[in-house]
Amino acid sequence: ELETSKEELQSLNEELITVNTELQNKNDELSIINNDMKNLLDGIDIPTIFLDNNLLIKRFTFNATKVVNLISSDIGRPIKHIATNLKYEKLVEDASEVLRSLNFKEIEVQTKDDLWYQMRILPYRTTSNMIDGVVITLTNITQLKKAYGEITKLNQDIQVARDFSNNIVETLRDSLLILDDKLKVLSANRSFYKIFNTTSENTIGKFIYELEDKNWDIPELKKLLEDIIPKESFFEAFEVEYNFKKGGRKKLLLNAREIFQGDKESKLILLAIQV
Repeated sequence: ELETSKEELQSLNEELITVNTELQNKNDELSIINNDMKNLLDGIDIPTIFLDNNLLIKRFTFNATKVVNLISSDIGRPIKHIATNLKYEKLVEDASEVLRSLNFKEIEVQTKDDLWYQMRILPYRTTSNMIDGVVITLTNITQLKKAYGEITKLNQDIQVARDFSNNIVETLRDSLLILDDKLKVLSANRSFYKIFNTTSENTIGKFIYELEDKNWDIPELKKLLEDIIPKESFFEAFEVEYNFKKGGRKKLLLNAREIFQGDKESKLILLAIQV
C-alpha cells in the first residue's frame, strides 16, 4: 500500500507540474498580450479611458493624462471623482446613458487650454458579446476646427466681395450678361431687365439665342460668341442691330470678354451691351 501511495503521489506531482507549466505559459501569453495592448494604445496617440459597469476606471492610455488628471493609483476610482481639463460637465451623465442605451455618443469638447477633441463614448463589449463598461476616446481636432474657422471666414469675405461687386454692377447703366461656356445666361443686371423689358424668369438659364422669343438669334452675335471669343478671348465696340418689340430696330454696341471662375477650366463670358 505504501508503494502504491507513493506511485499515486508521484503521478499527482507530475500532473501538478504539468498544470503549473501550462499556467505559467498562459500567464506569459497574457503578459505579452497586455504589453502589446499597452504599447499599441500608447502608440496610437489617442487618449483612451476604459471604465467598468460602475464607471470605475479600469485602464487608461498615457495620452489620456493630458486631458484628464489621471495617475496610476486612480485605477479603481470612480471617474466622477477625477478632475478633467475639459469645459464639459456631462461626462459621467453621458457615460451612464451609453451604458443604459448601448448606443455610442459623439460630441465635440474643448479643453481649458482651448484645444478641441472629438469625444466618443462606446459600450465595451467582450469577446462573448457581454457589456463590461464603456470606452472613452478623444481625438484631437484642433487643427480641423481652425481650418473650418478659416474656411468660414474666407467664405464670408468672398460673400462680402461678391455683394460689393454685385452692387457696383447693379448701378451701371450698361446692360450686362454673364454666360457660361454653353452660352446659357447665368446672371443679368437690373439695367438689362429694364432696357429689354424682361424678367429673370425669362432670362436666367436660357441660351442667349432663345431670349425674347429668339430675338437675340443674331448672326453677327453668334459669330462673335462662337468664333471670335474662343480665339481672341474678347471683342470691343462691335455693332449689331436689335429689333426691340416696342422701339423698333436699334443699334447695339457690344463688348465681351472671357473671364474665369475659380480656375482656368471654368470659362465664362461677360457681355456688356450699350444701346
